[in-house]
Amino acid sequence: MSAEIRAHLAELFTTALARVAPQQSAAVVEFERPKQAAHGDYSTSVALQLAKPLAKPPRAIAQSLVDALPPSAWLEAAEIAGPGFINLRLKPAAKQATVRAILAAGRTYGRAARPARQRVIVEFVSANPTGPLHVGHGRQAALGDAIAALLEAQGHTVHREFYYNDAGAQIENLAKSVQARAYELLGVAVPFPEDGYHGDYIREIAQGYLAAHGVAADDPHALEKAKARLDDLDAVRRFAVAALRAEQDRDLKAFGVAFDQYYLESSLYADGRVAKVVAALVAAGKTYEKDGALWLITTDFGDDKDRVMRKSDGTYTYFVPDVAYHVTKWERGFGKAINVQGSDHHGTVARVRAGLQALGIGIPEGYPDYVLHKMVTVMKGGAEMKISKRAGSYVTVRDLIDEVGRDAVRFFLVSRKAEAEFVFDIDLARSQSEENPVYYVQYAHARISSVLDQWRAAHPGELGGDAARLAEADLAPLTGARELALTARLGEYPDLVAQAARELAPHLVAFYLRELAGEFHSYYNAERFLVPELPLRLARLALAAAVRQVLANGLALLGVSAPEKM
Repeated sequence: MSAEIRAHLAELFTTALARVAPQQSAAVVEFERPKQAAHGDYSTSVALQLAKPLAKPPRAIAQSLVDALPPSAWLEAAEIAGPGFINLRLKPAAKQATVRAILAAGRTYGRAARPARQRVIVEFVSANPTGPLHVGHGRQAALGDAIAALLEAQGHTVHREFYYNDAGAQIENLAKSVQARAYELLGVAVPFPEDGYHGDYIREIAQGYLAAHGVAADDPHALEKAKARLDDLDAVRRFAVAALRAEQDRDLKAFGVAFDQYYLESSLYADGRVAKVVAALVAAGKTYEKDGALWLITTDFGDDKDRVMRKSDGTYTYFVPDVAYHVTKWERGFGKAINVQGSDHHGTVARVRAGLQALGIGIPEGYPDYVLHKMVTVMKGGAEMKISKRAGSYVTVRDLIDEVGRDAVRFFLVSRKAEAEFVFDIDLARSQSEENPVYYVQYAHARISSVLDQWRAAHPGELGGDAARLAEADLAPLTGARELALTARLGEYPDLVAQAARELAPHLVAFYLRELAGEFHSYYNAERFLVPELPLRLARLALAAAVRQVLANGLALLGVSAPEKM
């Protein structure tokens, strides 16, 4: 509900509590939407909460509270239901006030009235720099950026971070793959790494490496000039990682996603953080030696079995630098950390949390939070797309953007729960129909913009043609069933945003926008806006402008544009 309505209802019940139970006047009264619209606009369970401290039946308390409610210009009725719920019905004037509140608040409508002010770090994408970003990374980018925006809307200070796994066997295989392709370009056959990377992008990097060192494939002395350069595997690795990081950055920019910081896994080793964490865990008595390996006693912290930290060959398992990395998040002052990762990282959750708890440095249980997403299946022409020629084995984010555009990709990838598998239908994303959710929502925004343009052209003297000044209009004519339903839906938006932020669930915003757009399209098809009667005309235009504002605000949270024309 809008902050204005919430404050009004809270004031009514604070007065009633002071009359009925002065000793409980500090109780916080929460309001929520009943599951069935027939039960009213809002409901509160405060009478059930007070039953024990007041030692009275909740229905009796509810009746006393209802009787003690002061007169209200916005509350039409308060009814007792079930074991003691109080259902509230608002007068049309209250719903109409939501329209005015939206137009007055503009872009800030839906943001928390009382900012939470917590420092939060959201880590997402975090792709290995071994190839182009695939559609799974795209889903992470869309989810992570939307989650960060939702948290910012609640007043949190949010830091977006990309963690580069630029160390380990995968990077070694990348360098060897580029090295092998470079030799191949020079006419020399060398064994390709068994776990190497394929795809045209490896050949492109190899060509770039040779060109960067002044080597041309048609030069008769090319091999002689290039051999020393190619045998410097560390130089090949640095060049390949830099090239892929630059490509990933270009793709993320095309996707409209920006990060505050890129954190390198290699820096954790260079700075001695990994060794420091291992030493601290040994000193804390949370490890033991077995079969030449060092084990962490993760079973003390809910894991199903203990885990190897340092293998018998002296190398660390992948979760050890993850623990060190999350220590840096805590030390940097992020009281809340959220990781958006693929569901294949499920096994990491318990291990990282166990390592952080075993250190005993005050990090709370359950740190960090995880949002694990399922894979994305891409369909085109009724068949599954599996391979991008350039990537060699998967569909890339760039493929999707090139096929349907950024807006459709971002909206579609957050339109389902993260833990649900998702089918991305390219044909649907291209269609201009109500079945295409992003088109349907954007079209509602553009349709309202067109109506407002028509109003300015037909009635240039009214409110100077300024849509924001429609907040001055008399909204009393908004009494039709569709109009009141629309105002009620608009009033849900602030609570919806708060819920989506709390549950780390941007799909709730996508669902809401689809429903709001549907209700507006139905209203548009049933009623005229530029009617002869001035009060009704301005009232309906004000309602339409409020819908447009909420559509724009919601789309912005998802990183999707709100076009004026389509």
